[in-house]
Amino acid sequence: MHIERRHRVHPRLLRSARQLRRSLTPAEAKLWRRLRCRRSSFKFRRQHPLGPFIVDFYCPSAKIVIEIDGDSHALQERYDRERTDWLNARGYRVLRFDNRDVLQNIDGVLTQILEACARASPST
Repeated sequence: MHIERRHRVHPRLLRSARQLRRSLTPAEAKLWRRLRCRRSSFKFRRQHPLGPFIVDFYCPSAKIVIEIDGDSHALQERYDRERTDWLNARGYRVLRFDNRDVLQNIDGVLTQILEACARASPST
């Protein structure tokens, strides 16, 4: 008997997340290279589904969501605000950075991310 495997995430959303992982923006790729080095005790996921959304990066132990905003986000401020409100209401903290910040000041961005994770992590 074949038992169908059920995902907690809609299959269409999973496919979209997988596609986004293959096509990171330059800023996302640069941040991902640094986050995945695991120089800290925090583990990060990229293009991770949370509810009806796919977030750029996610630290499960700290419930920190990291969003990298490009020029297109200026046209979708309302959507970003509603999305952030939805995530905050479920206990996630959202950190937003511009592409420019990541590309020009990666060390500063990483410091902010790791400090936020350390403050939010239950183990600290």
